[in-house]
Amino acid sequence: MTNTVERHGVVTFKDAPVTLVGPEIKVGDQAPNFTVLANNLTPVTLDDSKGTVRIISVVPSLDTGVCDAQTRRFNEEAAKLDGVTILTISVDLPFAQARWCGAAGIDKVQTLSDHRDLSFGLAYGVVMKELRLLSRAVFVVDSNDKVVYVEYVPAVGQHPNYEAAIEAAKAAK
Repeated sequence: MTNTVERHGVVTFKDAPVTLVGPEIKVGDQAPNFTVLANNLTPVTLDDSKGTVRIISVVPSLDTGVCDAQTRRFNEEAAKLDGVTILTISVDLPFAQARWCGAAGIDKVQTLSDHRDLSFGLAYGVVMKELRLLSRAVFVVDSNDKVVYVEYVPAVGQHPNYEAAIEAAKAAK
């Protein structure tokens, strides 16, 4: 994590400020590409879902209450959104993600692991330096890879604004 922008005062974890590593992504930016791992260990990039609107739901760990609820909520919404791909990215190991999805009945959201080299987290500015976890955030990327919605959730234990993200995805279609 050298030679990378560090941002302070943006996010708290358990009421303590943390350092986010990576640039702040803004509406209108071209979405950075990344490489993460699917549950079967195959690489997945942003380009793999090109031509669709993407909701990228970022969570610290699927095995926590808010992350679990966030992923379930986007899974429910995915069933209603034609032409929208929903990616949930965390640093959980792919095996743990697969186990969690099976236990939770998650089948519309693709869970992806950024554990190997933090490719996504560093590109989107969501790596919490002190914890080597991803901060809670939501990005909506249109079919031309333009960022149309960004939410860096200020307190990691809070829920994102689901309605705003879903409306942004609908508007981007």
